[in-house]
Amino acid sequence: MTEITFYTFADDPLDVARRVAAKAHGQGKRVMIYAPDPAVADSIDRLLWTTPATGFVPHCRDSDTLANETPVLIGSNAEALRTADVMINLHTEQPEAFARFERLVEIIGQDDAGRDQGRARYRFYQARGYALKTYDLRQSA
Repeated sequence: MTEITFYTFADDPLDVARRVAAKAHGQGKRVMIYAPDPAVADSIDRLLWTTPATGFVPHCRDSDTLANETPVLIGSNAEALRTADVMINLHTEQPEAFARFERLVEIIGQDDAGRDQGRARYRFYQARGYALKTYDLRQSA
């Protein structure tokens, strides 16, 4: 069953996504950054290219011709990954294909709307019997 982890009260959800993707890639995992909103996909794409300045996480869009060879994909086509290791959800709703992955990461910001949407997703997973882990990022700051 998919392991689901919530990171709550993130100052910058995209930076948390970048760090999670980099760590998973460093562990040899293949990562799907679920971002069906083109503006969010563009933002995380730029962030992965530029941060940190001395590092690089190999990534591309799920529709790219190199998607099959690239360990980190951005988009909404979870089937583009051969191995379903980690999915990072940057959408307001739960991804349809999340159960295909070993691990799903939900990142919740500090705005009221985002927290409400995160609570709804938490209840969705909980009602289906998933074991949920939660990390309050205010405590690690």
